[in-house]
Amino acid sequence: MESISAWQLTALCGIVSWVVVSSFFNVTQKLRSLLQSWVSHHVVTGTPLIIQIQKYHNGFLDSLFSGLSCIVSVPFYTAFLPLLFWTGHGKLARQMTLLMAFCDYLGNCIKDVVSAPRPSSPPIRRITATKDEEDNAMEYGLPSSHTLNTVCLSGFLLYYVLSYTQLESAFLNFAGVLLVSLLVSLIGFGRIYLGMHSLIDVISGLAMGLVILAFWLIVHEYVDNFIVSGQNVTTFWGALSFLLLFAYPTPEFPTPSFEFHTAFNGVALGIVTGVQQTYHQFHHEAVPRVFTTQLPFSTFVGRMLVGIPTILVVKFCSKALAKWILPIVSNALGIPIRSTTYIPTLGKSSNGKNSKKSDDFKQAGYMQKLFFFSNQEAFDIDTGIRFLQYAGLAWAVVDLVPSLFSQLSL
Repeated sequence: MESISAWQLTALCGIVSWVVVSSFFNVTQKLRSLLQSWVSHHVVTGTPLIIQIQKYHNGFLDSLFSGLSCIVSVPFYTAFLPLLFWTGHGKLARQMTLLMAFCDYLGNCIKDVVSAPRPSSPPIRRITATKDEEDNAMEYGLPSSHTLNTVCLSGFLLYYVLSYTQLESAFLNFAGVLLVSLLVSLIGFGRIYLGMHSLIDVISGLAMGLVILAFWLIVHEYVDNFIVSGQNVTTFWGALSFLLLFAYPTPEFPTPSFEFHTAFNGVALGIVTGVQQTYHQFHHEAVPRVFTTQLPFSTFVGRMLVGIPTILVVKFCSKALAKWILPIVSNALGIPIRSTTYIPTLGKSSNGKNSKKSDDFKQAGYMQKLFFFSNQEAFDIDTGIRFLQYAGLAWAVVDLVPSLFSQLSL
């Protein structure tokens, strides 16, 4: 059996080394001390601009920018990407999923490192039309995730369409770039209009998005080739996903950002695992695509009617299974755990009582000592539950559901 390759081992060891070194030298706190006051100053000085823009508010603009924010939000992509897989455009779907996970990780890391506030409300008027926007408002401000994600995903979608159709018309290429630029501009302006971000947040999101997009356009073919035909793909990606749960900065105060990262980290693992196992059956380049004679729209509707309920059931079952298994495994390995949401009986510690510093913790076992750099008395089991829940959902999208399509001749 082939052993893990040198570059994979180097990458994993590099992440472990970075987690240990950054924790030992308090890298997050030092970076925050350099950046937070500067960013906060620009947020405060940018408040008059937001107030000036909001003087022209009306119901139409409120609905327009709230709607635009919804169609480029994480929940939208979570619903849209499974459908993209089932249209037959598997390469585009998996590339956009991994790019989304990459953007989510980097953007949220920067947010929690800097820990800079959003514009103060009041005096600005903050519009949160959905529960997702209310959760976003609990995160730190810089960079604007909506702007960053829009730049990356719409930019990559344009690149894919131009490459797939092989259009040689300079006018159509220019029109595509203009359309993407218009969408990014509307999203960025809308985030300021809604009172969700200051100008410095949007500019940072735009700059980061362009850098990430340029990087992804260089590496995406190498990443895709590794997923569909590489060695040790599932083992490597599983280890990578696990380490990325630790290679994340601690914010000044808790926010939902880490939860979003955990979810998309799990999605990436589920997609990679499922595609790697079933590429030649369901995800190769010759599969039928929607709006063709092999996959008419009526058949695609049938896929949605079968696929969407299936992945929701798998998500529920994955969560229930993780809530049952993870506490048992953690206790067996001597890892102290707690739960903030999913398991009320673990609200404070693994035995349901107030957690405390004691010899029991010091002698909790080798696995817990392995993570001494985390400086935690107990690990939040909700992280593992959320991770496995979304990994199971993503696996169902690319493995279980296509198998059902095959059995049902969809």
